[in-house]
Amino acid sequence: MLGLATIHGVIVALAAAVLWAGASAAFFEPFNVSYDHRAIIIGGKRRMLISAGIHYPRATPDMWPGLIAKSKEGGADVIQTYVFWNGHEPIRGQYNFEGRYDIVKFAKLIGSQGLYLHLRIGPYVCAEWNFGGFPVWLRDTPGIVFRTKNKPFEDEMQKFVKKIVDMMKQENLFSWQGGPIILLQIENEYGNIEGQYGQGGKEYVKWAANMALSLDAGVPWVMCRQNDAPETIIDSCNAFYCDDFRPNSYRKPALWTEDWNGWYASWGGRVPHRPVEDNAFAVARFFQRGGSFHNYYMFFGGTNFDRTAGGPLQTTSYDYDAPVDEYGLLAQPKWGHLKDLHAAIKLCEPALVAVDDAPQYVKLGSMQEAHIYSSGFVDTRKSLPQNVSICSAFLANIDERKTVTVQIFGGSYSLPPWSVSILPDCKHVVFNTAKVATQTSIKTVESASPSFSNTTGTGDIILYDKDTYISKTWMTFHEPIGAWGNNSFTYQGILEHLNVTKDISDYLWYSTRINITDEDISFWEEKGIYPLLTIDKTRDVVRIFVNGHLSASQVGKWVPVKEPIHLVQGSNDLVLLSETVGLQNYGAFLEKDGAGFRGQIKVSGLKNGDIDLSDALWTYQVGLKGELAKLYTPENQESADWIDVQPDSIPSSFTWYRTTFDAPEGDDPIALDLGSMGKGQVWVNGHGIGRYWTLVAPKNGCRDYCDYRGAYHENKCTTNCGLPTQSWYHVPREWLQASNNLLVIFEETGGNPLKISLRVHSTATICARVWETDYPPLSTWSHPDFVNCKNLINEVAPEMHLRCDEGHIISAITFASYGTPSGSCQKFSQGKCHAATSLSVVTEACQGRNNCTVTVSNRTFGDPCRRTTKALAVEATCTSISRYQSVL
Repeated sequence: MLGLATIHGVIVALAAAVLWAGASAAFFEPFNVSYDHRAIIIGGKRRMLISAGIHYPRATPDMWPGLIAKSKEGGADVIQTYVFWNGHEPIRGQYNFEGRYDIVKFAKLIGSQGLYLHLRIGPYVCAEWNFGGFPVWLRDTPGIVFRTKNKPFEDEMQKFVKKIVDMMKQENLFSWQGGPIILLQIENEYGNIEGQYGQGGKEYVKWAANMALSLDAGVPWVMCRQNDAPETIIDSCNAFYCDDFRPNSYRKPALWTEDWNGWYASWGGRVPHRPVEDNAFAVARFFQRGGSFHNYYMFFGGTNFDRTAGGPLQTTSYDYDAPVDEYGLLAQPKWGHLKDLHAAIKLCEPALVAVDDAPQYVKLGSMQEAHIYSSGFVDTRKSLPQNVSICSAFLANIDERKTVTVQIFGGSYSLPPWSVSILPDCKHVVFNTAKVATQTSIKTVESASPSFSNTTGTGDIILYDKDTYISKTWMTFHEPIGAWGNNSFTYQGILEHLNVTKDISDYLWYSTRINITDEDISFWEEKGIYPLLTIDKTRDVVRIFVNGHLSASQVGKWVPVKEPIHLVQGSNDLVLLSETVGLQNYGAFLEKDGAGFRGQIKVSGLKNGDIDLSDALWTYQVGLKGELAKLYTPENQESADWIDVQPDSIPSSFTWYRTTFDAPEGDDPIALDLGSMGKGQVWVNGHGIGRYWTLVAPKNGCRDYCDYRGAYHENKCTTNCGLPTQSWYHVPREWLQASNNLLVIFEETGGNPLKISLRVHSTATICARVWETDYPPLSTWSHPDFVNCKNLINEVAPEMHLRCDEGHIISAITFASYGTPSGSCQKFSQGKCHAATSLSVVTEACQGRNNCTVTVSNRTFGDPCRRTTKALAVEATCTSISRYQSVL
């Protein structure tokens, strides 16, 4: 019998199949897109647009429909994505538009759900993506210099951009063809580095703009962070805050192409988070001060599968603290609070688009201000006159500490610190950015076996105290150190890493021999010293082997190496393993950054002076033997001499491991726990899950509480101190079969595969607290009973909304109190005032349902304490439908 989640998945898949069968059908009546100084104009009408950033290769095609649907439900009008050149043209002239790179399918799925698309072709993307999206072969083009007035670069760039534009035209995906594409982007944040290119940079900006316009795409083009963008291109803002941004021409609207609603993580670093109160404040301020198009970077971050993570040292997870998490689940309260913000802004849209010039500005205090969008002048000292048909107001308090009551429109309004209140009718507050009434969701990574369910911790992630490991039976294959194949070669001198590997592998072996005399040995023994191996600079990782044994390692970006090594009399084998962990993705002259070693390599401390190895004869070997044999694919398992793992052989470095496993039941996303391993790469059924590394974040720098007030930066609110930056790795269900799934791991430093576990990832606990004085539901404003009678809105009680993941239901109410409850999620407690009906009312409304709504009022619960402001606090447990039914 199919569960509801399975049925839902089948419906989504069938819908996608129907869409694909009718691929040439238009999604909209053809419409033109233009702009004026105030907004993007769609079909002749100004629009206030909310955009959700989703990068199609950071999810799988089966995930795309759900991600787009969650964005739409969250209030998005537009989906924004980069176009990833190195994913689409990995080899010059050979293109890839399949699987995760099927950009046409992605665009059509967007159109099928009634959303627009902002396509950022670049083709430089940054995006914490390998080499900033450039294919590595590009750097081998004779005479090339990236991103400047350089014909070899311009020729290749134009060819790729034209290919993408022509493809979109052929598939009828532009707005004037009935498709979803309303905006394009050329280049990306070039203004940050333009000065380093001198006059060539200025000429390149003009060339890129003219080239883009010459393609006749029929929609506007954008250049972000480009204050010298030509008149025909819209310049836009990328930042944590963009309310003070103004384009470089009055004729252009204010666009915010990247609102950094989180930040990326790096191996060995803390995990950044941005409070939703601050994010909402930033967005509200942007629209308050004249903004018209806003995009979340990212609304869904996803995963850097394979070796696509950028550099140096960016993690495989690209969760980005986004409203939809890496696994495709809603991240609450961020998603819900921003959804309410978007609904409030949409209520103001008629007024926002009606004002042609600047809104009416009123100073309300030393750090408080109002911006009023209305059809006529408003005397803010009095109530709104009847002849003003349209009026919306934003009241801001930018004080970081004080709550302030302001007087406007004949009324009083209390503004929490660092917040904006939104009044769609210049009278009623429908939303304040600092007041979060949305539920909080506590995620769990739970054993795939239903028998383990004891929680041990609280917070965003719950860990379970019993481990079930993915397999007891593993096989192993040892990777040889140094040169191993017929494709190795010798060269006198040090070659640059990427010139040799062409980035087909992270790994490049450098091998040479050093002859040591008995005089050297005696000298070291007499002095009590070891010789030193010195490398002027290296990146990202170097491992030093002497006579087959790992001697030392170094991690960093162009850092010096100075390590003692143990040499013996006679011939000594010295092997250096240079490793990349994502190619540089940001900065000028990327083609010159390279990898490997710079400067001299020498051995010092010998009796007769240093040995300069920079001009020695070196043997080069690209990659791993297991990589060349493709040991990670099901069809190539016979190409290595696998043997059973023996417990006494663990841990073992430079070792391949393999096992098989069955897929967990149900439809919940799956996480692979690699916390017992060191560093390496992992594949499932031949699909690259990505790099893994258990580098531990610093023990300090994290706080138990993150204060949303005040300007945010990426180091302000971090977690994971003293823990590995990443331990859990997303395994898409799309890549699994019911049983006998192949898991292959290459381990560099020595981990324990016997402790690897497979978990399902879902929302386990949901909590919310709503005050009886909170705002009425935003849906009230569109209800027929109130459309023409806004004065009755204040009579509507607030509501609490609770929701589990798809395929899950509320199985138990573990806490409910209407009165004066205290504490926070998972730590609620009753106050002196408590309605005895609390638990029964909430249980009846919610238990056994996927989602529920409870009206927060005395009418619902009775009044347990008169003349006291009351709140409803609830904690509930979410359980998969199949598990809930099995218990029943």
